[in-house]
Amino acid sequence: MDLYGKTIQSLDRSLDYANLKNQTIANNIANADTPGYKAEAVSFKDTLQETMDASFTAKRTNPKHLAFGSTTDHSEFQVTKKEDTSYTNSGNNVDVDKEMSELADNQLYYQALVDRMSGKFNSLSKVIKGGN
Repeated sequence: MDLYGKTIQSLDRSLDYANLKNQTIANNIANADTPGYKAEAVSFKDTLQETMDASFTAKRTNPKHLAFGSTTDHSEFQVTKKEDTSYTNSGNNVDVDKEMSELADNQLYYQALVDRMSGKFNSLSKVIKGGN
């Protein structure tokens, strides 16, 4: 039984993404002084684009109508290395200030997702208890 449509599943996938991004940022910060280390990034936009590219063609009655795609779910987010830059003579390309900023942004995003999921479960709890 799907009480909230795909809302809980979407929130769950978003939490997975935020968690992986947090781990990746923490790994980058931990290796900020490691010679030759290349920073990593979680690429969600590439996964989203792959989903959009894997769409089917719907019948359109007018060429001005927008095309729409399938709702294929990709289970993995891509973690890629940023090979194109080097900030130090050792070949390391971790910008600690940028990573800390991304970490703070990701923490806010994660907390918003947790609050939203908590709200969904609280409303379900109210329904089960009969509104009390």
